[in-house]
Amino acid sequence: HVQLVESGGGSVQVGGSLRLSCAASGYTYNRNCMAWFRQAPGKEREGVARIWNDDGSTHYADSVKGRFTISRDIAKDTVFLQMNSLKPEDGSMYYCAAAPRVSCPDWAFFNYWGRGTQVTVS
Repeated sequence: HVQLVESGGGSVQVGGSLRLSCAASGYTYNRNCMAWFRQAPGKEREGVARIWNDDGSTHYADSVKGRFTISRDIAKDTVFLQMNSLKPEDGSMYYCAAAPRVSCPDWAFFNYWGRGTQVTVS
């Protein structure tokens, strides 16, 4: 079983920054691939950034490339999402997710989810 707890959301002005954290626990393999998703009201959930814990390789949605950075602290079992140059369209509920996979090639098979943290940009 995997537990994911997000924190760090809040309200920020356009152009500002936030750092989200996701504290993870549970069987390591089940969270080998970690990601941040977001979903705004009335919109589909979209993958924002993902990281493969084996080698730290990352992938980003085109909409956040160059502005967001996903990283991990293995010792603390925590994944971060540093969000810079925030835009109004970045406002959303952000979810941390984990996938039990041997690699991290896409947005599929994320079986474990946190409850989310709200980000508002105005």
